[in-house]
Amino acid sequence: MNKKFQFTTLMISRAALIAALYAVLTWCLGAFAYGPFQIRPAEGLVVLAVFYIEAVPGLYVGCMLANIMSGWGVYDIFLGSLATLAAAGLSFGAGRLFKKDWLRLGLCGLFNVVLNAFIIPAVMILGGSDVAYWYNFGSMVLTETVWVFAIGTPLYYCIKRLIEKRVRVMLPLTGLGSKAGVAKADSAG
Repeated sequence: MNKKFQFTTLMISRAALIAALYAVLTWCLGAFAYGPFQIRPAEGLVVLAVFYIEAVPGLYVGCMLANIMSGWGVYDIFLGSLATLAAAGLSFGAGRLFKKDWLRLGLCGLFNVVLNAFIIPAVMILGGSDVAYWYNFGSMVLTETVWVFAIGTPLYYCIKRLIEKRVRVMLPLTGLGSKAGVAKADSAG
């Protein structure tokens, strides 16, 4: 059992695509993507971490790039992005531990909503906001819930269906030195 994990070219490409997609989806909304009531549909991409380990660094880098444009400075670039990294990592773990779709999707959303709701208001205060922490907390719960579930739920089922149909570019890769590197798709629901 001395197999060493390694990212394949497809995994690196997928991570880069996820990062670029997150950043561009956020940048195109300008100032609306930042602040207490965020219009940030890119948050729905966190469900990709349920299926792909490469989505974890992809989402983190994408969030860091997107947060360069925020008004909260280095606090948002580094600390704000850590919320996405933690949520994506926990979502990947939930995707491995649980096979029921409703549980995987629910936990993924819960991780993202809770972590962002606690961390982002603190980032805003560190960045100079004079709005109360709990006001920002409530607004983050609302907006994160909307984007994670409104965008994430259809995305989750679309990706799951493509994996079940064995569409090669959508198959999760193990990265553990298997000849084809392709993991068996989950068919549990």
